[in-house]
Amino acid sequence: MNQIEQLKNLFPELFIDAFLITDEINMQYLTNFSLTQGDGCVLVTASETYIITDARFEEALNETNLGDVKVRIIRDYFGAVNTLCGALGLETIGIEDTVSLRIYDALVDQLDADIDAMDDVIETLRSVKSSSEIMRLTASAELSSAGFEYLTQAIHVGMSELEVANLLDAWMKQQGAQKSSFDTIVASGINAAKPHATASDKIIQSGDSVVLDFGYFLDNYTSDITRTVVMGEASEQIKEIYGVVLAASQAVITTAKAGANGQELDAAGRNIIDQAGYSQQFNHGMGHGIGMSVHELPASYGPNSSLKLKSNQIITVEPGIYLPNLGGVRIEDDILITENGHEVLTTANKELLIL
Repeated sequence: MNQIEQLKNLFPELFIDAFLITDEINMQYLTNFSLTQGDGCVLVTASETYIITDARFEEALNETNLGDVKVRIIRDYFGAVNTLCGALGLETIGIEDTVSLRIYDALVDQLDADIDAMDDVIETLRSVKSSSEIMRLTASAELSSAGFEYLTQAIHVGMSELEVANLLDAWMKQQGAQKSSFDTIVASGINAAKPHATASDKIIQSGDSVVLDFGYFLDNYTSDITRTVVMGEASEQIKEIYGVVLAASQAVITTAKAGANGQELDAAGRNIIDQAGYSQQFNHGMGHGIGMSVHELPASYGPNSSLKLKSNQIITVEPGIYLPNLGGVRIEDDILITENGHEVLTTANKELLIL
């Protein structure tokens, strides 16, 4: 059953006659057509699906296999939606609760049908991947794993963090990546103690731990991987926390399977970090879902998580320890949840590399 049919099957329990989509990623998920947010919408009814946009996209739509999706070319997007509502007898329309106030006001003004903002309807569908999506996410993870292996041969003392980030960005695009899913993190030395540091002009020095956190889109699906290397010579404390983080990562991955809940996953890794004496130095969630966005459902999970994993979801596992004025270590993998366990999609080396 494809995504549109899955959405249609939800209409009775949602008490709606149709669903109007304006989010860029959700529109692409349902139609496989990339329509810039703000330049149109998708209307799914019980019988038909429509892409409504203007003439700028007409030629691209003509070249795309849209299956049974119909196209309306008109500048007045919501006026066209209202016309369809009247013609099809649609009385209640579901919309994403993430729409801007501007769009919401326009819908209230232009639609005769009632509108009902709904939370994470399409995002929940997106969280469980089809076999095709799993193939694309696997390819993205494999490419990022190759990117890390490339970096281990290219990075050296004396480079700036920005140089390393730009080098990786260029190499990944040469290999077919569309774009990075977030600004590539290269955090060295004291910057590695900042979980969400940005690459700076800081020069990488001998003895620095270097956190490399990156993700790239390939065929519209993204990876998210983190590895930590040490330049020159690793201090005993960096070696210690690396071992703790690696053990925590392995414990979470071992626990992951369909039916496991977020608290169980988090506790499997966090307890190891706590017992090593670093409970205050791990200050973020254990992971999150990925797919067409680098952060999507299943939501970030941690000590208070209500998450319950389903087969064919893909999540990250990313424990870390951060020591101010010294450095930090984070290891992140992308894993596919299966009925009986999991599959690790990011295959890059996780043993401590001293370069």
